[in-house]
Formats: sequence, structure tokens, C-alpha cells
Amino acid sequence: MTLFFQQLLNALALGGVYSLVALGLTLVYGVMQIPNFAHGALYMLGAYVSYALLTSLGVPYFLALGLSAVVLALTAALLERIVFHPLRHAPHVHAMIAAIGVLFFIEAAIRLPFVFGSDFLQLPSPLTGILSFGGVTITAQRLLIIAASIVIMGALYYFLKRTLVGTTIEAMAQNREGARLMGINVSGVAMLTFGISGALAAIASTLYAPTALISPSMGEVMNLKVFAIIILGGMGSVPGAVVGAFLLAIAEVFGGVIVGGDFASIVGFAVLVLVLAIRPQGLFRSGA
Repeated sequence: MTLFFQQLLNALALGGVYSLVALGLTLVYGVMQIPNFAHGALYMLGAYVSYALLTSLGVPYFLALGLSAVVLALTAALLERIVFHPLRHAPHVHAMIAAIGVLFFIEAAIRLPFVFGSDFLQLPSPLTGILSFGGVTITAQRLLIIAASIVIMGALYYFLKRTLVGTTIEAMAQNREGARLMGINVSGVAMLTFGISGALAAIASTLYAPTALISPSMGEVMNLKVFAIIILGGMGSVPGAVVGAFLLAIAEVFGGVIVGGDFASIVGFAVLVLVLAIRPQGLFRSGA
């Protein structure tokens, strides 16, 4: 039983990270109807921005987290304006190819020797303590991940459901043309949505990086997982993104205990295939 609760805490921390990244991707898909394959690059870039702020400028961890979120929000909004906005009337495959190009461009730029290079890096964290209760232990960083992800998801829910700007995002996700006819600035909402997605990706990577390693390819790995999550939860479904994220995390963590850590991701994707074989549309209705 102790092992169960230990792995459950690990799954909650991992699911919190997956949720934040998947929510950003889901919002963009809901508004733009485009799978943003550059989203993994934003996640990776957020970790490197935080690393630079912490190690080169000596910025405190929590301030670095906030600044990284702001930088990535602006970067994502600029990306929407420069790359995706000109392609808004083009076939969706054009935007998909452009997004893949952005992913590889940012990854190649990070790998340059005078930028960060290809070596693995460790993001330092001021939270080094370990909490123990009833034989179950959890690091302070993982506890921070769980708490922060819950707070951010709650704030995002309030923003989408209780604010005027949030309801415009939901309106566009339901009917873009109808929102435009109602006088909503669809271009502005698209930029805002990209900005939110970039901020969520940066926060997720900055929270998770101290428990793992930073590398230029980390965005590609996260891309695969979050696309699996939003397909599992239902494309464009915000609740589905959260549920799918925690299901994948639980499958990976507990699957890793059973078959070994090297095969944990395989177990997660096997669960994805099984669920979609039973329910091809995903767990939730699209846009729910």
C-alpha cells in the first residue's frame, strides 16, 4: 500500500505537468483548429529561458518562473502573428508544416555552441527538502508541481468561465465565424490564446526541469505525449486534456513499476490505443 501511494504522488506530479502543457495545446486547437506542432518547442524554450535567468543573471527561482512565462507568452503571440496569421486562409496542412518547421528551427538554434549546445543541463531549484509521512516520501519540488498545477488549472477555469475575455475564447472555440459576426476581435483572441499556451508551457517546463534534465530534444518528446493526451481526452476538450493527462501519467508511472522504467512510455501509449479502440472520439466530446 505504501508503494501505491508513493507512485500515486509521483503520477500526480507528472500529470500536473502534462496537464499544463496539454491545456495550452488544447486551447490553441480549439480556437485555431490547428494542431500546433511547435508547442513542444515552447515547452523546451521555457526551460532554457529559466535556466539562463537562474544561472547567468542570478534571478531567484520563482521570479525566473514568472519571467519565463512572460517571455514565452510574448514569443508565442509573436509566433502566431508572424507564422500562423498569414496562413489563416490556407489549407490546414500548411500551418502544420510551418509549425513543424518552427519546432526544428528553435531546436537547431538552441543546439548552436554559442547558445546552449547539445549537452544536458540541470535546472537548479531552491526547494531541496524531502517530506515523509506514513512511509511515503515526496520531494518539495514535486509537491510544488502538484500545488502549482492545481492553482493554475483553477485560475484558468475561472478565467475561461467567469471573465469576459475568457468567454470570447470559448466562443471562438465553438464557432469562429459566429464569434466574428458578434464583433469579437478574432485576431486578438488568437494572439491571446497563443500567449496563454506559451505561458503554460514555460511554467510546466520550469516546474518539471529540476526533477529531470534539460535538452534540446525535450520538446519533441513532450509533443508526442501531449498530442496523445488531447487525442485521448477529445480534440479541443479542456476537461479531456486534464483527464487524459492524469490517465497517461498514471499509466506511465504504474506501468513503469510493473514492466520497468525504460518501458513506461510504451505502457502509456498502449493505454491510449486501447481507449481509442473502444472510444475513437476520445473520452470527452470535442470542445467540451
